[in-house]
Order: sequence, then structure tokens, then C-alpha cells
Amino acid sequence: MAENMFLYWGSGSVPCWKAMIALEEKGFSGYKNKLISFDNNEMKGEDVLKLNPRGEVPTFTDGDVVVNESSAICEYLESTYKDKGTQLIPSGTKQRALVLQRMNEAVANLMHKMLLDYIYEFMETKEEDMNPDTVARKTQTLKDELNRWNDYLGKTGAYLAGPDFTMADVYFFPFIGFGVRVGLNLDSFPAMKSYYERLSSRPSIKASWPPHWKESPGSFKPLIGKM
Repeated sequence: MAENMFLYWGSGSVPCWKAMIALEEKGFSGYKNKLISFDNNEMKGEDVLKLNPRGEVPTFTDGDVVVNESSAICEYLESTYKDKGTQLIPSGTKQRALVLQRMNEAVANLMHKMLLDYIYEFMETKEEDMNPDTVARKTQTLKDELNRWNDYLGKTGAYLAGPDFTMADVYFFPFIGFGVRVGLNLDSFPAMKSYYERLSSRPSIKASWPPHWKESPGSFKPLIGKM
């Protein structure tokens, strides 16, 4: 089955990493793929655009089926190949509801509060141009959000939605991995720190770890590190 799959992806992209973890967890580690260069704008190349008119990655094919958007890819893999690899969305009603909640919670909150509203903004703003009041407000907002996730993990003592690795973890871990890469200090979030250290050695995550992160340290150290 994996030989019929193809993924266009970019190293260090949270959405791409999410899809790649799901592929590994479902047992499709032999899928064909192409690493594209963001610096060279290769996601706007003809091979991607013919499958994804938005010119974005991840872009995924499974035979003649085309699936774009990372969440759609993850959910496609789980629903189409339920009997393969790790069961990422539980069958029990209550547990499934919690996993679905955490999945959507991660996208709705961490995408905006961590990536869009905090890290990306400060990556593009010179330190001398930052408004101290704005920095303080956004730092506190993000700290509150991270404390919420730390509490979730503290209650389960294992994974986001209980004792088993699920799609909630597939969605959540790349955000934390990216945060650590750019300077997130987890010392103030002990349950999250333990979770990060433990999952960093999980086979699916090790296999899909952004290759350029292995070759060079993160160069951006945002104020998030001062939490």
C-alpha cells in the first residue's frame, strides 16, 4: 500500500510533520515522497500545483486519491486504514470524543496563540520595534495556554487523551517540537517536558523528525524562553 502513496513535504513544517507522523503510525513508512524547498518556493512548482491549486504542503496522493491539508490527510489515513498500524482514534464513544476534542483544540489554539500570534510575529519583528505591553500580554496569553496543556498531561500522566498514543498526540507534538526548536523552555511546564522527552524517542516521531533540525541548532530565541 505504501508504494502507492506519495507525499510532498517541507522540513520543519508543523502540518507536514503531523501528516508524516500519522503515516508512520499507520505503518506506511515506505511511502514515496519529495522534500520541497521553501526557500526556493518549490511548493508553487507545477508538480504540486497540479494536485493542490493552493500550492501548499503537505500534498498527498494515495493511488488516484488526492488529499491536501494535514488534518484531512491524518483523518483519511485513519478512516481508510483502520486495521493498519496504530489505532489513532478510539472506537469507544467517550474516549473518541476526548481525542477529537484535543485534536481540534490543538489546531484552534496552538496554531494561533503559539505560531501565528506569538512566534511568527516576533520572528519578523526587530526587538527594538517590539511594544513591551504587547509582548507582555501575548506572553501571558501563551503561558496560560501552555499551562492548560500541561494540566491535561499532568492528569493523564502519559498521553494527551489517556494511556494510549492517539491522533491527539499526532496533532499536538509537532507544535511543541517546533516551539522547543525556536526557544521554548519547558522547565516551567514539567508534565509537558516529560511528555516531550518521552515522545522524542517514539519511532514514528524519530523517523519523521525534520532533517535540517538534525544538522543545525535553532537560531531564533524568542521571549517565550523567559517564561
